[in-house]
Parts: sequence; structure tokens; C-alpha cells
Amino acid sequence: MLEAFRAIVDGDEPPPPGAREPDAEELARALQVLLKAQVIYSNTPGIGRSYELARHYAPFFTDYFACLGYAYAISHRDQMVSLTLPAQAPRYDVGAERLRKDETLVLLALRLAYEEGLRDHRVTTDGVVECTTDDVIEKIRTAARSDPPEEGRLIEILRLFSRRGGLRLGERDGRERITPVLVLPGILVLASDAWLDRLKAWSEAGGGEG
Repeated sequence: MLEAFRAIVDGDEPPPPGAREPDAEELARALQVLLKAQVIYSNTPGIGRSYELARHYAPFFTDYFACLGYAYAISHRDQMVSLTLPAQAPRYDVGAERLRKDETLVLLALRLAYEEGLRDHRVTTDGVVECTTDDVIEKIRTAARSDPPEEGRLIEILRLFSRRGGLRLGERDGRERITPVLVLPGILVLASDAWLDRLKAWSEAGGGEG
């Protein structure tokens, strides 16, 4: 991996078309950005050329993250790159901490909102499904049959999943007291089918917090 890293920053590997090769700091940053966020897009703010580098040097990124047990994927349609773990693989990274119950409920509601948007053909050409915090709250009440978190906590949780590439938050409407939520294709990575299966098994076993 060190040799492959050095080959890129030394220019031995062809750089992106019309651009220079990354230096060591820029390439390391791209690796760190993806490891922290799990899902990034071509328009993710504040990540510099991380998306461009991750897509262009896909073989290096694939091999690097394979060493850590992650599967690396590119969705050209959604202009998205992401990391996933095999369903039964153990995790020891910073993302391995179990979600709290309210975080789990919000993530489930976001996955449901995205699926309903796909089913009802309400997905944009960018793969985005638009909803609001009220919709998230309603899905927690009806689908999960649980009390939703209060507004401040809900926004805190949504920001958590926003940082991981699952959504974007709009500007809050003070009069209506709702916030637009743009659910991104990355929600299918964060709330994967394997995650849903584990959640179902946990629920059937009468699981507690998390």
C-alpha cells in the first residue's frame, strides 16, 4: 500500500484528466474523509478534491480499504463513493459504537422515506428524495410505533447522518416549525439491507437500547 501511495503522489500513476497529481497530504486527506464520512458525493462541501481522487484512483482506494475490511463502491449515476462492511464483519473503528435508540429510529425513518420516494417516483435526477422533519416524525410514530425525539434532539441526529452522507438539511421554517430534509442515495449505505435485517432480528429478540 505504501508503494501504491507513493506511486500516486510521485506522478507514476496518471493524474485525473486536466489536473495535477495529489501530494501526500491531499491523498491522505481523501482517505480520511471517506473513512470518516462513509459516503461522499461530487458536491459534498469542504472535502476539496477527495471525491475526484477517490473515483480516479479507484483501484488504490479499493485495495486500501479492503485491508481495513471495507468494500469500496462507486455509483456513477449518483456521483457517490461509499464504504460498506460485510454484514457479519466485526468493527473496531470510530463508527463501531452502537446507535442510540432514538438514532436508530431516525435512521429507519429516513430509509423508509427514501423507499417511499422511490416507489412514488418522487426521486430527483440526482437521486434525492425530499421530505421534512414532520415526515420523519410521522414515520417514527406510525411505522416504528415509538415516540420521536424532541425537535432539538432530532436536528442533532439528522446532522449526525448528514455528516455521514445520508442527507442534507435545509433552512428551518420558523413559522411552520419544520425543516426540509433531502434524503440522499447514501441512506441505502447507512441503513443497508443487512442493517435492516439485524434491526429486525434485534427487535424480534426483544432488544433494548441501540
